Amino acid sequence: MVVSTQRLTLQNYLAHEDETETRHELVDGLLVEMPPESRLNARIAMFLIAKFLRHVPFQLLCCKDTELEVSGRFAKVRLPDVMLLTEELDQILGTARGTITREMPPPQLIVEVVSPGKANEDRDYRYKRSEYAARGVAEYWIVDPTPKTITILTWVEGLYEEQTFQEDTQLQSLTLPELNLTAAQVFAAGQ
Repeated sequence: MVVSTQRLTLQNYLAHEDETETRHELVDGLLVEMPPESRLNARIAMFLIAKFLRHVPFQLLCCKDTELEVSGRFAKVRLPDVMLLTEELDQILGTARGTITREMPPPQLIVEVVSPGKANEDRDYRYKRSEYAARGVAEYWIVDPTPKTITILTWVEGLYEEQTFQEDTQLQSLTLPELNLTAAQVFAAGQ
């Protein structure tokens, strides 16, 4: 749901005060309310965080608490489900507001868990794919509970290479090569 009809700059967005617990994204300068996640999507995100914690320090992981400025005609800020930061990016962010601006290095990995609906599919498969690619995100996972597929996009020589995983297929991550996980295990966690 679009909250504002007046386009905001990044500075206006960062200064925006909201007395509620409502989460927002800035899409083409418009403030868009993010509805609460389904329990399924939240469980999948938390399961992945738990698995990632076996391989990376906790301070490098973000779960719906750090936003990323991406390119667009107007100001645009995304709030990914899960992010894995670099140590350099963690140092830059420190304890201030969790906003990664375009002047900062990109996160190493982003995971989006697709919510039901055509608009959400378009956002995660199409728009965020190009936004994260333009931002130089090394690895982007699209976890889709409806067809139970995980698409891992890996940045190779200026383009994303795509692999899709289902059922008992072992996930292959260049960012987390030691991760021992199948698509079936990820989706079982959401049940």
